[in-house]
Amino acid sequence: MSATKTDSGPTDSGCIRPLDGVRVIDVGNFLAGPYAGTIMAEFGAEVIKIEHPQGGDPMRRYGTTTARPDATLKWLSESRNKKSVTCDLRQPAGVALLLKLVAKADVLIENFRPEAMESWGLGWDVLHAANPRLVMLRVTGYGQTGPYRRRAGFAHIAQAFGGLNYLAGFPGETPVLPGTVPLGDYVASLFGAIGTLIALRHAEQTGRGQIVDVGIYEAIFRILEEIAAAYGLHGVVREREGSGSFVACPHGHFRTRDDRWIAIACTTDKMFERLAAAMGRPELAAAELYGDQRKRLAARETVDALVIDWVASLERQVILDRCLEMEVPAGKVNSIADIFDDEHFQARENLLSREAEGLGDVVVPGVVPRLSKTPGRVTHLGPTLGDATVAVLTGLLQLNAAEIAALRDKKII
Repeated sequence: MSATKTDSGPTDSGCIRPLDGVRVIDVGNFLAGPYAGTIMAEFGAEVIKIEHPQGGDPMRRYGTTTARPDATLKWLSESRNKKSVTCDLRQPAGVALLLKLVAKADVLIENFRPEAMESWGLGWDVLHAANPRLVMLRVTGYGQTGPYRRRAGFAHIAQAFGGLNYLAGFPGETPVLPGTVPLGDYVASLFGAIGTLIALRHAEQTGRGQIVDVGIYEAIFRILEEIAAAYGLHGVVREREGSGSFVACPHGHFRTRDDRWIAIACTTDKMFERLAAAMGRPELAAAELYGDQRKRLAARETVDALVIDWVASLERQVILDRCLEMEVPAGKVNSIADIFDDEHFQARENLLSREAEGLGDVVVPGVVPRLSKTPGRVTHLGPTLGDATVAVLTGLLQLNAAEIAALRDKKII
């Protein structure tokens, strides 16, 4: 196992990062939306995480626990580079404090149900009046409009509603949750980050901010390839296909003799010709057999069975070496243990080791994307609750010790 302690990407700790000078106020909980702030923080934005004084973001207690009661591994990884400031937004004094921060910010991120912010006196009209240049990223399960807008939004439900989960699993069997990770939260946050950067560019040009509205379900729906066009034009409903693909054969995951798995993808006739050669069966690629994709698809079970038998007869590394030699698209189906041992992950600095207070070194994914001139950095993992409250209130808002003490006494911070 190896994880780098350097910055992800070219190591130039003194470089100016693209989002230096951008200030983001993150008032959301969990992942959808706040993860957009994490991405921005990796490229220089100052991200101030607003948390309730009692307990903070529930994500602190969601996922694999650690010796620290305020930090699961999920929190440490996905709230990195942020500053934690406590503030009770359900009290008028907390609202007033947030508006002062908003006046000095560029972006506000929230992911509560529609109209929750409005009920606290923090709707768009109020925020826009406090800062006309503000960009407000709003991520919810179903978006800010439409008949379902007030429904609770969770990645699993949004992925089901958006059409992804229907496609996951084997034919005729129960649809499964793809990867058992909150993919919808991550994808919605990526679209949110893109939208926020576009809106910031517009604010630069015009001096006017705007709302970026992302529904988790629609972020999922947007990445589902051609299924809308296929149904709209031909009435075709794509079904579950296991590890295969309706457009290519052989295309899937295959078990090797040493009880490991390898992925093989043959999307063209040329690729299948190369695979047949790697198998020592070049005749399979003859035109009268399976050299034409249409014939392979028509004989999918037969072709897959040939590949299954071949892969099962050899160790994974042997199969991989033969495929790579013949330029057949193939790769290991990696577990996280495989990933930690892989030289390519190490060379690309995809695993970063950072010290977490009270826990020692913790390994987290590296920064994506990689920028050659202005790389992103992971400066610290998810912060302790309220670690920057005093620094932000005194430095940014110029509050004195007595004012901060009064806020504490009232449990605003």
